[in-house]
Amino acid sequence: MFDLVVIGAGPAGYVAALRAAQLGMRVGCVEKERALGGTCLNIGCIPSKALLDSSERFYALRRGLDVHGIKVGSVELDLPAMLARKDKVVKGLTQGIAGLLKRQKVERVTGVARLVAGDRVEVRAGAETRQLSARHVLIATGSVPIGLPDLPFDGTHVVSSTEALAFARVPKRLLVVGGGAIGLELGSVWARLGAQVVVAEFMDRIVPTMDRKMGEQLQKVLQKQGLTFRLGTTARAARVEHGAVRVTLESKGERTEDLCDVVLVAVGRQPYTEGLGLEDIGIAVDERGRIPVDEQYRTVVPSISAVGDVIAGPMLAHKAQEEGVAAVELMAGQPGHVNYAAVPNVVYTWPELASVGLTEEQAESQGRAYRVGTFPFLANGRARCMDETDGLVKVLADAETDRLLGLHILGPRASDLIAEAAVAMEFGASAEDLARSVHAHPTLPEAIKEAALAVADRALHV
Repeated sequence: MFDLVVIGAGPAGYVAALRAAQLGMRVGCVEKERALGGTCLNIGCIPSKALLDSSERFYALRRGLDVHGIKVGSVELDLPAMLARKDKVVKGLTQGIAGLLKRQKVERVTGVARLVAGDRVEVRAGAETRQLSARHVLIATGSVPIGLPDLPFDGTHVVSSTEALAFARVPKRLLVVGGGAIGLELGSVWARLGAQVVVAEFMDRIVPTMDRKMGEQLQKVLQKQGLTFRLGTTARAARVEHGAVRVTLESKGERTEDLCDVVLVAVGRQPYTEGLGLEDIGIAVDERGRIPVDEQYRTVVPSISAVGDVIAGPMLAHKAQEEGVAAVELMAGQPGHVNYAAVPNVVYTWPELASVGLTEEQAESQGRAYRVGTFPFLANGRARCMDETDGLVKVLADAETDRLLGLHILGPRASDLIAEAAVAMEFGASAEDLARSVHAHPTLPEAIKEAALAVADRALHV
């Protein structure tokens, strides 16, 4: 008899299992794949960032060092070695998770899980079946890429992000359908390595969940890097001809054809609950396939909870991890908590785009009176030293209380810089609090201080 059975060993599942073990629970963690870590670690966050980092170095060697007075000879791409490094990073981290679970005495159960009752989980592994009994069950099965009816995945010519992490060769022309984080990140990787990349986005903007003006700035920078954007465009059909893909695109009622080597469909992800048997125990999903839960992450079956990509909210690994921790703390009678207003979001292009809190559009739609302060990296000393001057910091603060409403960063290492803003918002800080905090000089975070000063028209270096 387990105190908790976790279904899924991705960011939400394995972190929840570890926290539950810390709290003294006897925990079993069911995962159908041999490698732990879920989508994020195996075919998502980690391998994509490994390729982004490698491709950034390749791109810099070819185009970005002359200004620093560094001249290099011929630079060649060894794609198999780059992919092997990516796989090595992934393998090391998955083995690390296995070690963590073992150290905390979490029992790892390999197989496909199905809910039999509120306190029982059936696990199938080949011809063998095992019944697990538990006081609590936590569903953390994650998500899968959304396919398009007109562009079904074939794994070779029309692919998902999974296949786009391991192309055998750099495509001459890559069509990315979807201008969100996944499409832009993988599009950036292959553009840096030599592909001609076209991004087709249904909406009139890229990264539609981010601040519009920041997204427009990102698009301009990516265009300078060679990416082409077709906004307000829908992919209607695709057919393979002589090893290439001919795609029909529609924009404003007009149809054109685009010939490419590969089509990457990156239009989002959907909850993965296939085979769980939710309907058999009375749990219905909503219109988007998500599992409804209450404020304690419990489903309509109180002993069964759900977290991460299978419930409402942004599909982010760090959001899933925090929910996993909060859910098991609540099971243990502790005050588990996630502040959704302070969950950062990052697009790992270069420059990176990171945000936390409200966008201007959201503040306006909520009728919030706010003030804005901005500061360009062009005026930041460290950014100038790095020759990384694209982008800016944007701070939104309540017009009456000065409390931070949102902070947005387009620039070098924005993924690291956003942590300061997330902590500030978690503690209910004001723009004045950020502005008065001492920032080391010369550093990139000084741009955050200056943007906070700019909220009150007090920026000093612009």
